[in-house]
Amino acid sequence: MADARRFRGPVDLHTHSSVSDGTETPAELVRAAAVAGLGTVALTDHDSTAGWADAAVAAAEVGVTLIPGMELSTRVEFASVHMLGYLFDPANEALVAETERIRSGRLRRAADMVRRIGEDYDITWDDVMAQATAGATVGRPHIADALVARGFAPDRSAAFAGILHWRGGYYQPHYAPEPLTGVRLIREAGGVPVLAHPGTGGRGRVIPEQRLARLVDAGLFGLEIDHRENTQDGKLRLHELAAKYGLAITGSSDYHGSGKPNRLGENTTSPEVLDRIIEEATGAAPFYAS
Repeated sequence: MADARRFRGPVDLHTHSSVSDGTETPAELVRAAAVAGLGTVALTDHDSTAGWADAAVAAAEVGVTLIPGMELSTRVEFASVHMLGYLFDPANEALVAETERIRSGRLRRAADMVRRIGEDYDITWDDVMAQATAGATVGRPHIADALVARGFAPDRSAAFAGILHWRGGYYQPHYAPEPLTGVRLIREAGGVPVLAHPGTGGRGRVIPEQRLARLVDAGLFGLEIDHRENTQDGKLRLHELAAKYGLAITGSSDYHGSGKPNRLGENTTSPEVLDRIIEEATGAAPFYAS
């Protein structure tokens, strides 16, 4: 059994680096976690594990426990559903193939959106790539940053609320598997899946119970309930579902550096729940603080 006493300080299980859509490198993010007083932080970049190694080196330097993870893109029709996966095997062939397919879809989607936005605004693909670090999963956040840099939006949030909103006329979805496939892929890679911020639309738009039951049967571990974007009535419904299906409850910041207002440690997960995640995982191990 993992020893919860090894997690000195709060536990934040959802953060993003510049490998996906955060503004800090993996190492910078881990150092920021230490400054924020966290004892444990999970790196969960979108559809990528490319930041794990650098984050692990920084974690050893600053004395923070690192939980390697990822936020896997999944989709139900046109609705995006995000699945957090923790401590899975990053070399698992099926998961690697699927994330490569997702990233390729994101890139094609981004290029097409930029082409259409460029018909109405003076913005090019080069403007977008100037906002992305080498090897990053290029997507809408980088388009948003390019719009900000070109003066078409005051900040990333405004760009998402305006030009990049689905009502703006430029949005289009990208490829992503069904949530059920996402849960299975993470479990088959030895990881532990948690449904990310599933209460953002309120009680009436929480995942349908029948669908949730299928995810639980496939191995869903928990629900990320303590998250700033979940509404209060959404959280109430999620607590009901968690109790009914025996799901763990997690809390996280969903930190993106300066890309979002979310702050490290603003929501946290109990060491006991983290202990259970580590017990169930067989694909990878935490990088413990010395």
